[in-house]
Amino acid sequence: MLKTVFLNQKTNTIIMNYKQLLSLAFIALFAIGCATNPFTGKSTLALVPNSQILPMAFQQYDQFLTENKVVTGTSQANMVKNVGQKISSAAERYLTANGYAGYLTDYRWEYNLVDDPAVNAWCMPGGKIVFYTGIMPIAENEAGVAAIMGHEVAHALANHGQQRMSAGQLQQVAAVGVAVGTASSENAAIYNQAFGVGSNVLGMLPFSRSHETEADKIGLTLMAIAGYDPIVGARLWERMSQAGGGAPPEFLSTHPANQTRINNIMQWAPAARAEAKKYGVTTFRK
Repeated sequence: MLKTVFLNQKTNTIIMNYKQLLSLAFIALFAIGCATNPFTGKSTLALVPNSQILPMAFQQYDQFLTENKVVTGTSQANMVKNVGQKISSAAERYLTANGYAGYLTDYRWEYNLVDDPAVNAWCMPGGKIVFYTGIMPIAENEAGVAAIMGHEVAHALANHGQQRMSAGQLQQVAAVGVAVGTASSENAAIYNQAFGVGSNVLGMLPFSRSHETEADKIGLTLMAIAGYDPIVGARLWERMSQAGGGAPPEFLSTHPANQTRINNIMQWAPAARAEAKKYGVTTFRK
């Protein structure tokens, strides 16, 4: 009995010490693991430095291109490259004008069209972009490609990949803390499962949706500076909705609902045009 009590006290002491260390670790990580979003001015998670992320992203991108059919020389492939260059140039102009000259020094822009029916496009950290042929009919024209490109480039500029990796690390650390803190409980499995579901629904999913919303807003500014009417973004999402395909409720999704995005873009478009006019852009291609 005395031995059992002693062991329980020892276990409780270990758990308390672990919780204290965990709290200190979180404080230290937040103190040193932050960066600044150049578009919002807000601090963002940056536990994994770009010096590690970018080389890994470049390697994965090159590997992806070798394993997939890259389309070259077609009007669509050329359009993706041309629009990509305009959007990245717009980003350079914006960043330089707002005190972030040199922000893109380590970026290695690349824009490729890949033969794949998936309705998708993405941008890896460091400016490595892929459009799938399946999204081109929904893009419909050059302005539609610019709306998609602006959104994808915005993800890279705002370091959303870095933030997701950092948040994933925090989630893992917290999961270990929950596991250790509830190890002696007969309901440990329930607690761990509840944490898994709760941290996703209340943490990671809203985090992802906020990134998508932020990329939508930043993307409008970029496409407007590049000379494209930001209202095209709303029309793009209208076509995306008409393309069909079921979607989970917004709170269970990594992305905002299409109608939410359309409403936001309609609201933000005038401000994006006004921002572009600061750079001498007064006409916008639709």
